[in-house]
Amino acid sequence: MRADAARNRRLLLEAAAAEFAEHGTDVSIARIAARAGLGKGTVFRHFATKEQLIAAIFSDRLDRLSARAEDLIAAADPGRALLEFMAGAVETQLADRSSCEAMPGELRADRQFTAATDRLVAAAEALTARARTAGAVRADVTGYDIVLLVNAVTQTTTPFDDAPPDLWRRYLALVFDGLRPQAATPLPAEPPRPRPA
Repeated sequence: MRADAARNRRLLLEAAAAEFAEHGTDVSIARIAARAGLGKGTVFRHFATKEQLIAAIFSDRLDRLSARAEDLIAAADPGRALLEFMAGAVETQLADRSSCEAMPGELRADRQFTAATDRLVAAAEALTARARTAGAVRADVTGYDIVLLVNAVTQTTTPFDDAPPDLWRRYLALVFDGLRPQAATPLPAEPPRPRPA
């Protein structure tokens, strides 16, 4: 990719990420292009559809969360590391309006996004496995469970515009207490399974 094309792509991704964070994914391509200081045609030269642009933004966000999980894998306290990962993931999502919106079906079918999702689940599983081994969480909790629970905590607090900014911490604490092995009872259903590679 030529240097000017790479620069334009970076400008578009930064502008789109900022617009989505502030206004959600309904923001127009024209608005994104204007924020990047580029024409609409440049957007479509890099991303054939708006869904491809959204997939690129969300995939990058998931990869950053995966990197954070990998950074925490060697922490001395596996339970604290898992809780820190979950807290950071909730904070990341709550800071970005587009993270709290229902995900379009096209995004779930995007290969780049599904690969980033698989990397995040694998990184969360590595953290969760250490926490299970340390006895910090129940033996039947998976990394996939952790990813879904992070989303659940995020969604729990989004309807309250006037809520205290740290209300999510209450629900994360409740969720994490539910992950602890003390007084655990068998779960009524199997965990979701990652897609085969």
